Amino acid sequence: MKRLCYIGLGCFLTSVGTSILHHSHVLTGGTAGLSLMMSYLSNIPFGVVFFLINIPFYVLSVMNMGWNFTLSTILSVTLLSVITVGMDWILPSFSIPMSIGAVTGGVIIGFGLSTLFMNRASLGGFNILALILQKRRNCNPGTINFILDFVVVSLGFYSIGFWQGLLSILSIAITSSIISYFKNKIALSNQSTTSNSHVNRYPVKTTVRMN
Repeated sequence: MKRLCYIGLGCFLTSVGTSILHHSHVLTGGTAGLSLMMSYLSNIPFGVVFFLINIPFYVLSVMNMGWNFTLSTILSVTLLSVITVGMDWILPSFSIPMSIGAVTGGVIIGFGLSTLFMNRASLGGFNILALILQKRRNCNPGTINFILDFVVVSLGFYSIGFWQGLLSILSIAITSSIISYFKNKIALSNQSTTSNSHVNRYPVKTTVRMN
């Protein structure tokens, strides 16, 4: 129950951070960034696009991270989508200065994603790739997250303008730095998941001696 509460908190924080970036017209990376760009172009709500774009990554998650992690990720993606759509309906239209939105949104998303990672969940997409590489190759998930996010932001760099592009890069750098700060706790969480799966797969046999 405690883990589910933390997952809910992580989704809420990430949703708030994404909303701040959206209203300050700053891009973010990963599948969230792709979803924001597609939302801008198609006028389809971000939550709907974000949910659909993550579906192909679930197969990769099952193969490398197991069903426990995958189901938690599906729950997180669904919850984030619902929260984001709900916030769009409830909150009035507003705008935030780009510089303030980039820093504030990046910080909040960083803590939100770190909370999810430390509780064996993610928001799918590139989050899954970052955690797989940490698990298999001991890579820093914050660094991997920044590289993949940078690629996504670069795709929209020329369409959003130079200054807005720089602020978008600043935002993902802040998010990745916070994830890197918690990398050891995230690694321990993944190791505990792996240990539990080995225990369940190879149960200890006990022998009862009759005197």
